[in-house]
Amino acid sequence: MGVREKFNPETETWYVSLDGEIDIYNAPELKEKLHKLIEQHPGNFVLNCENLSYIDSTGLGVLISVLRRVKEYDGKMTITDLKPYIRKIFVITGLDKIFIVEVQEA
Repeated sequence: MGVREKFNPETETWYVSLDGEIDIYNAPELKEKLHKLIEQHPGNFVLNCENLSYIDSTGLGVLISVLRRVKEYDGKMTITDLKPYIRKIFVITGLDKIFIVEVQEA
């Protein structure tokens, strides 16, 4: 799993790119990283998942916990460039109704 982040102070938005797989083994590390970003600068989150190849329920739990923190200060969280097969997981679990989701074209 790779994580790259950049904060834009003008829009008060974190731009975070997720690469590889998010699973039970690396989800705690991702949660810690994203929560630290919130502590540094509370702001909106845009998660670019163009290079995300897999996410399990533990990874989804991390995204939900980050969304809760973001909503504490009325922020927004957008997930962009989901591959269609990963978006299907969001639809099956109903998370597409909780997150703002933008799908990657096949």
